[in-house]
Amino acid sequence: MNRQRCPTLCLLLGLWLAGNPALAEPRAQVQTEPLTRHSLSETITVYGQVQPDPEHINSIALPRAGMIDRLLVRLGQRVSADQELLELATAPQAQMDYEKAKAAVDYARSNLEQKQRLLSQQLATHDQVASARRDLQDAEAKLQALLKLGNQHKREIIRAPFSGIITELKVSQGQRVQADSTAMLLASGDTLIVPLGVEPEDARRIRPGMKVVLESLFQQQWHVQVEVTDVLAKVNPRTRLLEVLTRVPASKSAPLVLGDRIQGTITLHQETTLAAPRSAILRDKNGSYLFVVEKGRAHRVKVTTGLQQQELVAVQGSLHVGDAVVTLGNYELEEGMAVQEVKP
Repeated sequence: MNRQRCPTLCLLLGLWLAGNPALAEPRAQVQTEPLTRHSLSETITVYGQVQPDPEHINSIALPRAGMIDRLLVRLGQRVSADQELLELATAPQAQMDYEKAKAAVDYARSNLEQKQRLLSQQLATHDQVASARRDLQDAEAKLQALLKLGNQHKREIIRAPFSGIITELKVSQGQRVQADSTAMLLASGDTLIVPLGVEPEDARRIRPGMKVVLESLFQQQWHVQVEVTDVLAKVNPRTRLLEVLTRVPASKSAPLVLGDRIQGTITLHQETTLAAPRSAILRDKNGSYLFVVEKGRAHRVKVTTGLQQQELVAVQGSLHVGDAVVTLGNYELEEGMAVQEVKP
């Protein structure tokens, strides 16, 4: 009895499967992601060091000849406005020049008074009085010039004109110095720049105003977004790279030190476009393509790829936002193949 039923059941099952071909063919298991629009960027990563802005470096000059009696700062030290930098002992010759000028003023004043008395007695002429007055004016002018230089002081403390960083020391304690010689260079600590070294072929694509993200390699929490301010037209002979200049905002400069190593990420190009996961893109001799799932079947779509950022690739083709793009299992697919979507 059972043997007679078997051919009949097999026949009925075959007829039923023939009427439902989707149940008879194999289904490939795949994972998909909906196609979305993303803002993608093309960037390059370069490096540089924190430097003082040359426009904000002041030369601390010595007003007169003398000797560095005390040097109160070190190279690279941060100083505040009005902080003591050094003590200058005035040279004996400078003090002597002041005493001579002071005596010359006293003599010229006394001579003018004498000539005025003689004029009142008709024993001197108006020209003699005028000459004596000019002598007094000349003597007073010389004395005022020496007073501005501070020659009247045996010792003087030289102070910082503003807050900053000592970038160069040109004197040492006990050193004899001449008038107007430079003792040190003081750079503003609020105006720092970061020249970034760029390969010449990349520098041709960079323009002022492009966005740059600066990150400190010494202080991992420090980062800031700035803009390219200038692209220099000369190769650095030491690094053989062109330099792209960026400026650090004053509000972000406090944690940095001169020489701090900085990584810069320059955005060359940015666009908002359809983007698919990198794993969805396949290639063969005909170019790039991917599969999208529609009504349980895989359909091959030819695409043109563009910008790549992390795991996303810009794509163009017969695609729409929300298309279910196959990201796993796509290597086994063919056009029109039945698929079963599984969750990761």
